[in-house]
Amino acid sequence: MRSSRQSPGWISFVAVAAALSGGPVLASGDVALGEYLSSECTACHQSSGRQVGGIPAIVGHPADQFVALMDAYRDKHRENQIMQTIAGRLTREELLALAAYYESLKPAR
Repeated sequence: MRSSRQSPGWISFVAVAAALSGGPVLASGDVALGEYLSSECTACHQSSGRQVGGIPAIVGHPADQFVALMDAYRDKHRENQIMQTIAGRLTREELLALAAYYESLKPAR
């Protein structure tokens, strides 16, 4: 007898969940594109990785958290009109590229 974990329905569910999780996609963010797009970010965020005033550091930020934060701004679950506007303009490819780029950087010590 097959368990429910081996049924075609279960396998389909796992495949869809994996495809929607974003995990493997995050690794494919284009770091060069992210670097190109980052000039708008560095107008407020420090490229050194230091937090200045109320503007948080984003250098070295884990890509999955970066994407989740930007999605929260895009969906207006986080308040900041400037970030909501910026997040709303970015395509998924651009967002993943920025996430990959900032994750690849190491904060200055």
